[in-house]
Amino acid sequence: MIPDLQASVLCDDVRQERNGKFMLIGIFDGLALSSEKPVCPKICLMNRWCAGKGQFSQHSKIIGPDGITVVGQGKSVPIKLENEKQVATTVEVFINLVFHQEGTHWIEIHLDENMRMRYPLHIRKVQPQNSPQA
Repeated sequence: MIPDLQASVLCDDVRQERNGKFMLIGIFDGLALSSEKPVCPKICLMNRWCAGKGQFSQHSKIIGPDGITVVGQGKSVPIKLENEKQVATTVEVFINLVFHQEGTHWIEIHLDENMRMRYPLHIRKVQPQNSPQA
């Protein structure tokens, strides 16, 4: 049985406590990046799968505003659910992604090559502030 994607969240960091609970730090739906160096040092993507059974493969992508350009993509992540009551949480980390264009980018979550969710990531470029003169 194909699982449901219960949640997909972008954030600055994900930590897991000893009791198994996940802590999401800095949840966002958009980024303001320097127009001179439009690099995001770290993006975490947390996905939670539930109500399914079997073995699956998750693959995520960040697509540019043109709908074609792949800004970043995760590796294939195995998902194994023994029964419908089990959940699977995945965390992917994207490092030093370069966003050449402003505008609405798209997060795509695929399960076994079928898109299960797509949502926007808004990128805005800002001018760096001048440092104060001594």
